[in-house]
Amino acid sequence: MTTRIDRALVWFRRDLRVDDQAALYQALRAAKQVFCAFILDRDILDALPRQDRRVEFILGALQVLDEDLRKLGGALIVRHGFATDEIPRLAAELGVQAVFTNHDDEPQALKRDALVAELLKSFDAELHTSKDHVIFERREVMTAAGGPYGVFTPYKNAWLKKVDDFYLSSYPVERHAAALAKTKLAKAIPTLTDIGFQPAGLTPHVGQGSRGAETLLDDFLDRIDEYDRKRDFPAVKGPSYLSVHLRFGTVSIRRVARIAYELMQGGDHGAEVWLSELIWRDFYHQVMHHHPHAMTAAFRPEYDAIGWETGEHADKLFAAWCEGRTGYPLVDAAMRQLNQTGYMHNRLRMVTASFLSKDLGLDWRRGEAYFAQQLLDFDLAANNGGWQWASSSGCDAQPYFRIFNPTSQSEKFDAEGRFIRRYCPELAELDAKTIHAPWDRAPLAMAGVDYPRPVVDHAIARERTLARYAVVKTRALPEPAQK
Repeated sequence: MTTRIDRALVWFRRDLRVDDQAALYQALRAAKQVFCAFILDRDILDALPRQDRRVEFILGALQVLDEDLRKLGGALIVRHGFATDEIPRLAAELGVQAVFTNHDDEPQALKRDALVAELLKSFDAELHTSKDHVIFERREVMTAAGGPYGVFTPYKNAWLKKVDDFYLSSYPVERHAAALAKTKLAKAIPTLTDIGFQPAGLTPHVGQGSRGAETLLDDFLDRIDEYDRKRDFPAVKGPSYLSVHLRFGTVSIRRVARIAYELMQGGDHGAEVWLSELIWRDFYHQVMHHHPHAMTAAFRPEYDAIGWETGEHADKLFAAWCEGRTGYPLVDAAMRQLNQTGYMHNRLRMVTASFLSKDLGLDWRRGEAYFAQQLLDFDLAANNGGWQWASSSGCDAQPYFRIFNPTSQSEKFDAEGRFIRRYCPELAELDAKTIHAPWDRAPLAMAGVDYPRPVVDHAIARERTLARYAVVKTRALPEPAQK
């Protein structure tokens, strides 16, 4: 935009912060007056249970965002309705010439934004979008042949080769904050009751909005040098716990990637491994952009030929998995952690996903959908990518003949049983050797314990999985078409 417009509206979505916010920065530079809004979108909310931790987290983040905007001279307008109705209506009420927002490449979000852009045209307003959620997106990191990467390691190498200070630099929002405008339309942030929800119970460590992100980041930076050694052990304080804040943009991805990159340059191996995890986020988002079919089907189409277990028995197995009563302590502890807190340790996401698809023989999409309901940090691209990796149907798939053994995973990553004891207290009295497979190792000691026997025998399930996946070898298809 070469000439400055009179009024603009910033539409906040998965970017709930003032600091280093791309769309906000672009609007402040483009307009004399800038208004800010967030829509509690009924297209999303109406399908959720009335107790949902994510809604609770969002409202807390909006409270902080509004306070931060008011300190700079603005305020946040919050409406509960359909975004495709509310954004054009609000733009008309405010008399803006442009709406600024950040990219959201989820298939449904792209349809929503296309409709909003079309509706804005009816009164000569435009929709402008910016990259904010990842470092590199869409076609920014491509192969030498001009196609998207389908394997992580070469993508990561290309990412590291391309990244520099420009891509990691922040947007100086406060420098242009004088353009922020208040309006009588900005009222108190709605409560859960106002929008028909009830408290779900957020764990205290999550924190509130960008302030909570700051606290967690400060804490993590004191131990980031140990990340590579501690990140796989669920009973140890190893992860950053920033995933929900990255998901909702209450912390800037440019900021955390810059910190990790600079520490890596100084020889910090923990920071190097953490940066690799951040690059996985970019990778899965570019997969979603180039291969939207993978959001509902296997990235590798030949894996759609697998015959998953169905029927009443399959439903019972799925219920046992969801409720944490499979008889495999590490799997059950992980699922109970998810159900109780909305969080699951990353190592355990792989273990539980492998167990569902390769021990129980259930369609990975059933597990993906359950995680989508329960995870506080649910992100379509990352959740889908993780599930397809575990089921071997996606990018960088582990070969189908590699199947996690839930008992050996337990012995390796929760050797003393500390994590298991926390979420499966009925096993608390078992020793560190027995707790990983109690029915096999101490059947007499389990006589009076209310804990289920294993729903499957892992050795037998492994053979069934190898037979189930054999269809892949006979029906292999080419890689998905490159864009």
